[in-house]
Amino acid sequence: MSAATVVTGIGVLAPNGIGAEEFWAATLRAESGIGRITRFEPASYPSRLAGEVTGFSARDHIPSRLVPQTDRTTQFALTGSEWALRDSGLSADSLPADERGVVTASASGGFEFGQRELGHLWGKDPRHVSAYMSFAWFYAVNSGQISIRHDLRGPTGVLVTDQAGGLDAVAQARRRIRKGTPVMLSGGMDASLCPYGLAAQISAGMLSESDDPARAYRPFDPAADGHVPGEGGAILTLEDGERARARGARSHGEISGYAATFDPRPGSGRPANLDRAIRGALADAGLTPRDIAFVLADGAGEPEPDRAEARALTDVFGPRGVPVTVPKSMTGRLYAGAVPLDLVTALFALRDGVVPPTVHVDGPDPAYDIDLVTGSAGPSAETRALVLARGRGGFNSAMVVRRPSAA
Repeated sequence: MSAATVVTGIGVLAPNGIGAEEFWAATLRAESGIGRITRFEPASYPSRLAGEVTGFSARDHIPSRLVPQTDRTTQFALTGSEWALRDSGLSADSLPADERGVVTASASGGFEFGQRELGHLWGKDPRHVSAYMSFAWFYAVNSGQISIRHDLRGPTGVLVTDQAGGLDAVAQARRRIRKGTPVMLSGGMDASLCPYGLAAQISAGMLSESDDPARAYRPFDPAADGHVPGEGGAILTLEDGERARARGARSHGEISGYAATFDPRPGSGRPANLDRAIRGALADAGLTPRDIAFVLADGAGEPEPDRAEARALTDVFGPRGVPVTVPKSMTGRLYAGAVPLDLVTALFALRDGVVPPTVHVDGPDPAYDIDLVTGSAGPSAETRALVLARGRGGFNSAMVVRRPSAA
């Protein structure tokens, strides 16, 4: 049997909390971080709400020399990685550098940095474009900067599969640990709440145009009309379970199973494959549907994707067969950062024996036949949860997490 992969460190930056425990406390209070965009004037845009990370100053968390070199998404990633390593109890000399690696996910790269430098190019001339533009906009920049900052010379990579990328990156880190790398940093951060980034997101046609933060993002609701974008995410320290126990590390939980599938071309007449990803993750974990305490759903907030996800859940678990929740209704969809944050939510929920709620939804569309958790957090005595993610373009990912055995 392959060695277990455990989470020993967590770093979180979210619209409803900076820091893991602050985020978790806000989640249990059903506290939303969604509001009108404040980082620029959004009046001319059809969508004007977002989940912004407030109260964050990069100079408080990363070396000042890095601030002009990096986009906001990388500043988040560097901060989250620092916190994840600190939480794990690992130091710079804990392992040789080539036995520590990093793999992250990104959906947009450094949009805000790119917007600013393109403005310099067209509004001034090429001499005013930062030399750091050569990498600060790039999808892989977070992995690269984390690797440099913490001297991680082991396996390094980036996954670009939209919202599913956060799970895919953690799964890739798990593979590297199973192949012998003792420690991996993984997860995802995104931060594209700038005029350029918002315009790109609006062009996809999936954002809500409501101006009411309590009605704009309503997963599985009969009146769902799109989602709200957000920024932030989570970085995790992953380790080989036996090594973590030997050094006396605290485990937040175990990555027990994973699978990914790809949907057929739209209009092909063939069904979506999310149900296959769910079954694959359960099989990888050696579990049956009855072993899952609750599901953190993708929760697109659009009728057709919500219908497809509900169908997959009822196909695997039966009608109303498992509690389902979408805590990201408090933060907006953070793209590559969303599902690492969901993993943190699942681990803390299993630790504390609760199921965090879906907010802004009175009840799911009855046609979906799912047991959606709304209102306040509900109790749970079980030890395993399922996290789902779907990315634009047909990506499906599913991951099973388990509460620490000693808990």
